[in-house]
Amino acid sequence: MMGLMAAREKTRTATSTRIRTPEASTPTAPATRAWTMRLLVLGIVLTALNLRPAITSLGALLEEVRDGLGMSGSVAGLLTSVPPLCFAVFGVTAPRLARRFGPGAVVCAGMAAITAGLLIRPYAGSTAGFLAASAFALMGIAVSNVLMPVIVKRWFPDRVGSMTGLYSMALALGTSSAAAVTVPMTEVLGGSWQTGLAVWAALAAVAVLPWVPFVRNRGASPAASAQESHARVDAPALRITRSRTSWALAVYFGLQATGAYITMGWMAQIFRDAGVHAGTAGLLLAVTMVMGVPLAFVIPRVATRLPHQGPIVLVLGACGLIGYAGLYLAPAAGSWAWALLLGVSNCSFPLALTMVGMRARTSAGVAQLSGFAQSTGYLISIPGPLLVGVLYQHSGGWGLPIALMAGLMIPQMAVGVLAGRDRTVEDEAAR
Repeated sequence: MMGLMAAREKTRTATSTRIRTPEASTPTAPATRAWTMRLLVLGIVLTALNLRPAITSLGALLEEVRDGLGMSGSVAGLLTSVPPLCFAVFGVTAPRLARRFGPGAVVCAGMAAITAGLLIRPYAGSTAGFLAASAFALMGIAVSNVLMPVIVKRWFPDRVGSMTGLYSMALALGTSSAAAVTVPMTEVLGGSWQTGLAVWAALAAVAVLPWVPFVRNRGASPAASAQESHARVDAPALRITRSRTSWALAVYFGLQATGAYITMGWMAQIFRDAGVHAGTAGLLLAVTMVMGVPLAFVIPRVATRLPHQGPIVLVLGACGLIGYAGLYLAPAAGSWAWALLLGVSNCSFPLALTMVGMRARTSAGVAQLSGFAQSTGYLISIPGPLLVGVLYQHSGGWGLPIALMAGLMIPQMAVGVLAGRDRTVEDEAAR
C-alpha cells in the first residue's frame, strides 16, 4: 500500500513538473528575443557611425598629412579615389562571406578591420604604409556597407523603412561629426595629426562589441541560435545581372555617389571662388552634410509606404537641379539656399539603401542585390570627382563642372524611377 502511494506521488510530481516547466520557461524566450533585438539595434547604430569617419577625418587633416609624409599632390589626389575603389573591390565579396560565416560575424570582423586600420595608418611612417592601412580600414567599411541592408531585412523585415532610416541617420551623423570635430579635437589633444586620426579607432573598437555574440552560437539563447542558424542557410545564387531592376539600382547608386563625392570634395571651393569667406564656405558644406541626419530617417519611412518610389526620386533630383542652377547663376548671393537644396538632393543615398531592401523578397536576395548595386555603383562613381577637377583646371572656372553635375542628375532621375518600380529581382532573374 505504501509503495502504491509512493508511486502515485512520484507520478503526480512528474506530471506537475511537466506542466510547470513550460510555464516557467515561456517568459524567457520573449525576454531573450527583446534583448537580442536591442543588441542588434545598438550594433547597427554603432556600425553606421563608423562607416565614414575614416574618410572625412582624413579630409579635415589632409594638408597636415601631406606635409608629415611628404606626399605629392598627385598621390593626395589619389587618396580621394581610394574609398570608392575599395568599396567596389571589397564590397563584392561580402555576400559570399556572409553565406559562409554569417552576416553578424562578417560585420564584427569589419569593425575590427576599421579599428586596426585607423590605429595603424597614422604611425605607418610612409605614404605606402598609410595607403595600405587606409585600404585595410576601407575593406571593413566596404563589407559592412553591403551587409547593413541584409541585416535590416533579415532581422527587421517588418521595419525596413524605420531601421534603414535609423542606420542612414547615424551614418550621416558620423560623416558630419568627423568632418566638424577632427580639427578642434586634434588641437585639444596636442596638435598632432597622428593623434587626431588615430582617436577615431576608439569609436570603431566600441562598435565591435555588440556583434561578438553573433559570431558564434556558443552560449546563445534558443531564439538567438534560431536566428543565427537562419542567417547561415545557403541560398541558391541569383543571376542578378539578368534583372533590369538590379542594373537600374546599380546605376542610381553610382550616380548619387558621384554627386555626393563631388559635393564633399568641391562644393566649399566653389563657394570660396565666388567670394565667400573660407570659414563660411566650410560651414555651408557642413550644413549640406547635416541635412542628411533628419531626412535620412524620414525618407526611408515614407518610401516603404509607397508602392513606387519614383516620386521621391524626382523630388530629390529636382532639388539637385535647382541647387546646381543656383551655384551657376548666383553662388554667393543664394549660397545658403543652394547648400540646403543640395543637402536634400544628397539624401538619395538612404533612398537607394531602402530600395535595395525592398526590391528583393529574401535576405539572400538582398545580400546579392546589395553587393552588386554597391560594388557596381562605386565603380561608376570613381571618375566623377577627378573629371570635375580636370574640367575646373582646364576651363578656368566652374561653368563646365557645374553643367556636368546638373547633367548627371537627369540620368540619375531616370534610372531611379525604374529602380523604384514595385517588383523583385528574384522574379526578374527567374524570367
